[in-house]
Amino acid sequence: MAPEVKPNINPLIWKAIEQKRLLRFRYKDRERIVEPHDYGIHQGVIKLFAYQVGGSSSQELPNWRWAEQDLISDLELLDRTFPGGRPTKSGKHQKWDKLFIRVKPADTDKK
Repeated sequence: MAPEVKPNINPLIWKAIEQKRLLRFRYKDRERIVEPHDYGIHQGVIKLFAYQVGGSSSQELPNWRWAEQDLISDLELLDRTFPGGRPTKSGKHQKWDKLFIRVKPADTDKK
């Protein structure tokens, strides 16, 4: 059995998830502004699962989107933050081969 290869983890994506900050990037020649939620290996490919809130889209926004890391360019960490994890329509998270990091849930404890 071959040793596991360390994936090329993007530190900006990781930092955005840790700090609950929006990301702006180009994906397949379209700009996306997203709340990054999950980052890991899905079906053998390093991907970001995010909630797209701005940029150009062929579908209605806001909406959930996949982005393959190798197809992301011009990645920029924005100052704007978001509350944290949000529920999915199905109520279930994606199945990952390996999950690197997941955003913490939104803080619902308002005192």
